[in-house]
Amino acid sequence: MTSLRHILPVALIVAVVAGRPDISRADIEEEYWHQTGRYTAGRSLDRSGSQTSRSSAGLEDETTSAYWNNLAQSMLKTKTKVRQNTNQAKNIIIFLGDGMSIPTLAAARMYLGQLKGETGEEDELHWESFPYSGLSKTYCVDSQVADSACSATAYLTGVKTNDGVIGLNAGVSYGDCEAMTNTSNHLSSIAQWALEGGKSAGIVTTTRVTHASPSGTYARTADRNWESDADVNDDGFNASVCLDIATQLITTYPGQDFQVILGGGRREFLPTTTVDDEGDYGYREDGVDLIETWKQDKTDRDSSYSYVWNRSGLRQIIDNPNDVDYLLGLFESSHCQYQLEADPVTEPTLTEMTEAAIKILQKNSNGYFLFVEGGRIDHAHHSTYTRLALAETVELASAVRIADEMTDESDTLILVTADHAHVMSLSGYPVRGNDILGLSGINGADGLPYTTLSYANGPGYKTPSNSTRYDLSEDDFTYVRYEYPAMVPLNSETHGGDDVAIFTRGPWSHLFTGTLEQNTIPHFMAYAACIGSGLTACT
Repeated sequence: MTSLRHILPVALIVAVVAGRPDISRADIEEEYWHQTGRYTAGRSLDRSGSQTSRSSAGLEDETTSAYWNNLAQSMLKTKTKVRQNTNQAKNIIIFLGDGMSIPTLAAARMYLGQLKGETGEEDELHWESFPYSGLSKTYCVDSQVADSACSATAYLTGVKTNDGVIGLNAGVSYGDCEAMTNTSNHLSSIAQWALEGGKSAGIVTTTRVTHASPSGTYARTADRNWESDADVNDDGFNASVCLDIATQLITTYPGQDFQVILGGGRREFLPTTTVDDEGDYGYREDGVDLIETWKQDKTDRDSSYSYVWNRSGLRQIIDNPNDVDYLLGLFESSHCQYQLEADPVTEPTLTEMTEAAIKILQKNSNGYFLFVEGGRIDHAHHSTYTRLALAETVELASAVRIADEMTDESDTLILVTADHAHVMSLSGYPVRGNDILGLSGINGADGLPYTTLSYANGPGYKTPSNSTRYDLSEDDFTYVRYEYPAMVPLNSETHGGDDVAIFTRGPWSHLFTGTLEQNTIPHFMAYAACIGSGLTACT
């Protein structure tokens, strides 16, 4: 766990901010998740931590050449039957695994297989069955390694920008309130293009709905951390001039027209004097209850709506989607709980949120755009909580599966990608079926063991004892918040600058192959759906 010497300075700083609730450990951790030189910002499954090999039952056929030849020929036949789909995309769904690096994909695949009692390596995440894949280059205009703000701007608006900036071009520096108000710097997202094309739009996330990734669909801000007016005020700016992200979502276009908003972050919408459904105070200093503002807006439109805050409320929507035109669901004061730690009574899964969103949006005969984020993959990696990161990835795969099952490949483009990588690596020479979350089974030159999964940096750094590397052999790898080893000590593990994967199926999915600049993604999606101001399949 992060030591007190790391968290105490932040705790002291935050504690003196007037009008704010007491700081939580989760908030302290998050202060470190997205640091740069310029700013700081469901259900438990038991796994063994043993480094011993898993059962080789069922692997006997793999010792024959016929097994591998037949496997390859079967895949060849499948690939040769794939035909390019050049239909117009009625619907677009983008799934974003925040921080879902390629090593994360490989490790999560093995984790999933081992949950099933298999060796794991041969398993696949649902999107890995999609016919097309490519790579995305994630750097931003001023940063070799991206954050979630500049990357969201790239894959949602089609324009790369500066680190920490959302929905604005690179003419706006991080934290520049004045430049943020200049409309010539404003960008529009593919969600807005969809609305302008007569489609519906919605967002689903396991983070706060005002967090960097989802806000890329609707916000224009010089600072990703300006989630409520209090954040703008804290930085010495006028919150009525530089609107906070929550206010933009509820009161400005395109966010106010989203038919589905599901995730966490109630505190950004409620005043400091208001206690939410689970006993937490709001963060807003302007006295505005944005949840009530949202309700009033839908009443004024004479539209049916529902605000829900727990799983049972969402299940009612899933069972009766025709009763609701607009849906707002805020399931936590801050981020949604990690899947392995979630309360099954109050906390819906990402899969359930995705199902609800599609059931609402698909009522539009013109189609829809839906953004779905597995955002806590990133948070777990920042804390080197590897087990949690892999479990969040597996839940994202479940959400992709339900979307795949609920939609038709002939008219729905589904894209799965990541915004940036992390610095977790999969290394050593563990035997087939070795517990992906355990020791590698091989010792280092110093005679001490090491884990298959580790990080280049982060809070999992293990302090040497008597000039000897820390001995991991007695550690409990089944603890869901075990901090996996890191080479360089940091309060928070950093992002990685690797390319990330893109997986697609549906109309024009063959465009997303090769190595692409990240900002091409919305342009290609808009082409397939015949929306936006650029070249389209219909022109």
